[in-house]
Parts: sequence; structure tokens; C-alpha cells
Amino acid sequence: MDCALALVARGRPVKRVCEVLGVARSNMAVRLARSPDWRDGRKARTPQDSGLVEEIQRHIGQLPSYGYRRVWALVRRDRAQHDVPPVNAKRVYRVMRDHGLLLSRRRQPHMPARRHDGQVAVLQSNQRWCSDGFEFRCDDGSPLRVTFALDCCDREAMSWAATTAGHSGNVVRDVMLAAMEHRFGDADLVPAEIEWLTDNGSAYIAGKTRAFAQQIGLRPVTTPVRSPQSNGMAESFVKTIKRDYVAFMPKPDVPTAMQNLAIAFEHYNEQHPHSALKYRSPREFRQHQELLTQG
Repeated sequence: MDCALALVARGRPVKRVCEVLGVARSNMAVRLARSPDWRDGRKARTPQDSGLVEEIQRHIGQLPSYGYRRVWALVRRDRAQHDVPPVNAKRVYRVMRDHGLLLSRRRQPHMPARRHDGQVAVLQSNQRWCSDGFEFRCDDGSPLRVTFALDCCDREAMSWAATTAGHSGNVVRDVMLAAMEHRFGDADLVPAEIEWLTDNGSAYIAGKTRAFAQQIGLRPVTTPVRSPQSNGMAESFVKTIKRDYVAFMPKPDVPTAMQNLAIAFEHYNEQHPHSALKYRSPREFRQHQELLTQG
């Protein structure tokens, strides 16, 4: 564009210059009409980011593994509660970049392609539940193994159980029953059949577990062999819990770890922004869906 302005200033026809350089004549006319002292107001503007920086630092001080999108979701939520105008996600990114608050990028290893049958997520709650387990060690070396149940629409962790023993069928059945009671109270049977998606672990494919699932209205569905992506929502939840909670919570021994794990699950359900839920937490999303249904 500067080249075009220079040619026009030398007396070249505006139309011919614009055609040769592929620029719009309207833009050229606006630029030619500007006064010599014109300045771009966007570049001259000095943003007032000190207050926003304090908000961001407060959030990442509590959740240091959060990236700029989840930080933006938390800032948006706090401002909405206090009737303060929201901020744009791009502004949060710029502020975090300028102040060195962004997470460092990790180099992704090459992963071999594996078979993935179907889509895990569903459009409505209580259509498909998934389950999996994970383990970690306390500071004193004691292992803690956790089994959980997740809704494949709203991502709420409906129930969980932790033990120092293995992922047994008894624990899985307890998690099943707790999930049903969480969603439907004291009912002996779910109102409509719900898929129960798991891997092929022995606790899940045991005859007693499958029979109990069918007894309360769940339909057991297992993933293809050597295809963990088929239960990708549960795998992603494990990564989130380990990265954002287990890595930072105090866990000197099993009792302390159990208490903080309960706090972590509650925080995930109530506060953790999820990109697939438009950066709402699972329970925020459920409340939003209920309002839409009532409206």
C-alpha cells in the first residue's frame, strides 16, 4: 500500500496503480484524503491491564496448570457474578503473553494410529456413561487407586471410589450404584436404558458386574481391544485430574489424599471450565440445559 501511495504521489493514475498492484480504489481514496498528522488510534491506545493482570494471577496462583482459555472462563465467571463487563479471550491471551504467564508448550510425541469406533460424546445427559480408573502414590509410598463414572454429555463425575487395593468388581458395582443414586435418587432402575462404556478390564467384564449393570438398567459396552481412544472421554478426565489436581494437592498419606481427592472432584464438577461445554463447568452446563428446557 505504501508503494501505491508513492506512485500516486508521482502523478500516476489512481485507477491504473490500483489495478496493477491489486489494491482497492476505495482504500486508496481514504488514505489520500488523510491529513498529514493522522495517527492510527488503535496503536496509540494504551491498554489498562493492571487490574486484569491481578485477576489472572489470582486464578493461576490456585490453578497453575490452567491455560489462557480456562483462565478466561474463570475471569468471565467472576465478572458476571459481580456485574462487571466481561473481557475477550484474545485480551486474556495477550496479557498473559506479555507478562510471561502462558504455559510452556510441550512437544507432542508421535503416536501410532489406532482404531476408533464411534463417537464417545452424546447430545443429552443420561444416554451414555463411561467409567475407568487411575492410580497414584502418596508421599509415603502408599498407592491409591480410583474408579469413577462420567456422563458422556455433561462430563459430570457422578461417582467415584478410592482404595489401596485393586480395581475390583465390587468397587465398580459400588460406583455404578452411586452414579444411579446421584442422578435418580433411590430408584431401583434407571428410567431409560443407559450405555455403560468401559474398557476390557477384568473388573468391568466380570459376569457379576455385567449382570448387576443390566439389573439396574445399564447396557454394558466395551471398547475394541487395544483402542483406548474409544473411551477417550474417560482417558481425558484421568489426564485432567492428574494434571490439574493430583499433581498439586497435598498427599502425605492415604487419609489426607482421600480428603483432598474429594475436594478435587467437587471442584471439577462445580468450577472446572470445559471447552466442549462452552467453558462452563459440568454442573453449570447442566443448570444451563435445564433452563433451556424449561424455557
